Amino acid sequence: MDKISIIKLTVITKTNLKRVLIVGAGFGGLRAATALRSEPIEVLLIDRNNYHLFQPLLYQVATAGLEPEQVARPVRGILRGQENFRFLTAEVEAIDFPARRVITDRGDLTYDYLILAPGAESNSFGLPGIAECALHLKDLDDAVQIRNHILRCFERATWESQNDLPQAWLTFLVVGGGPTGVEMAGSLAELVQYLRSGEFHSMGLPRARIILAEMAQRLLPEMQTSSSKAALESLSGKGVEVWLGRAVRAYDGFKVEFDHGEYLEARTLIWAAGVSAAGLLQRLDVPHGPLGRVAVLPTLQLEAHPEVYVIGDGAYIPAQREEALPMMAPVATQMAERATANIRRDLRGQSQAPFRYKDPGRLATIGRNAAVAEIGRLRFRGFLAWVVWLVVHLIQLVGFRNRLMVLISWAWEYLTYERAVRLIQGRLPAVSEAEVPGECS
Repeated sequence: MDKISIIKLTVITKTNLKRVLIVGAGFGGLRAATALRSEPIEVLLIDRNNYHLFQPLLYQVATAGLEPEQVARPVRGILRGQENFRFLTAEVEAIDFPARRVITDRGDLTYDYLILAPGAESNSFGLPGIAECALHLKDLDDAVQIRNHILRCFERATWESQNDLPQAWLTFLVVGGGPTGVEMAGSLAELVQYLRSGEFHSMGLPRARIILAEMAQRLLPEMQTSSSKAALESLSGKGVEVWLGRAVRAYDGFKVEFDHGEYLEARTLIWAAGVSAAGLLQRLDVPHGPLGRVAVLPTLQLEAHPEVYVIGDGAYIPAQREEALPMMAPVATQMAERATANIRRDLRGQSQAPFRYKDPGRLATIGRNAAVAEIGRLRFRGFLAWVVWLVVHLIQLVGFRNRLMVLISWAWEYLTYERAVRLIQGRLPAVSEAEVPGECS
């Protein structure tokens, strides 16, 4: 019996129960699985990784503040007490809607209901060299790559003999002025300051530059103007150069080209300028909205396939809003709750209910004692917003161990100013190895 047949026999069990198949173990997929805990159905969750990743803290892994295992936890460990739940690792390649079948690299899976929550991926907008030479921040491997690269830049700069080369190695460009870019730039500034004044203070290195470039005229465009100004002030206070109204046009691993013909010598470009729906969703033969997101009914169903629900970063509801909802965890979790509630309603012969998003507020941290927060009509900045940010993220982390370890790491860093995870390990990005432009891969 071949391997695929064995997998099919293993997976297709309890045929008398309806099967809800969930693609993606992110915030939406995980919430959907737990919401169906008490239902007399089979819940099958699949993901390419065996863990749930807390993406809001991924930038702290990239800047040597947290270990990878502190922001991730095995899916089976999270849901091990749920009797109607099973988990499989697989890469979803296609979906056969008429046959109600999901095609993966390890075999085919059938479903009665399908919830698509594969998340988003980095969007380079087709700009030359961005996909190949820039550093992206979407998963654990990306975060470790960025950490390795930043630390290696300091090591490399100490060996360069030409006067103009060390500065390029110590020029760090973050592109994108949204929450990810702002948080990344602030945390990177604190790491670089620690390295420059501490471990490399006697090496005679030039001043390190951290630059945050945003094509719009202000940071955090989805927040109030006051929050944007507060973020700008905090970043500037940490030594970050904020370039507004600057759009990147190309990058070859050595030189960044901006619009209007401007250039910057830099060996590091961290791309936080945008995301699009996961490739799986973009390949589906269904109507799409902005950024490759799938157009769904207000009930989150596909119009032509009502047994299929799309939630999270890949869902677009044209009937409710002119613009898509933000690609944020609260949207994904609320959509998961509505989709599973609608599945329960369908099982009971009831009509579907539309999704309504309740905005819990927006948070962005700029580093130590600095953050901006908007919750309803309340506006916070500085230390108070930073405390709110800490509490909210600790509560949202999955698992007591993860919360405890992250809290200890934050306390240690706060008291000692030390970034504890300063290890160069694993594979290094091609951008730090290339000797001539165009060798990034």
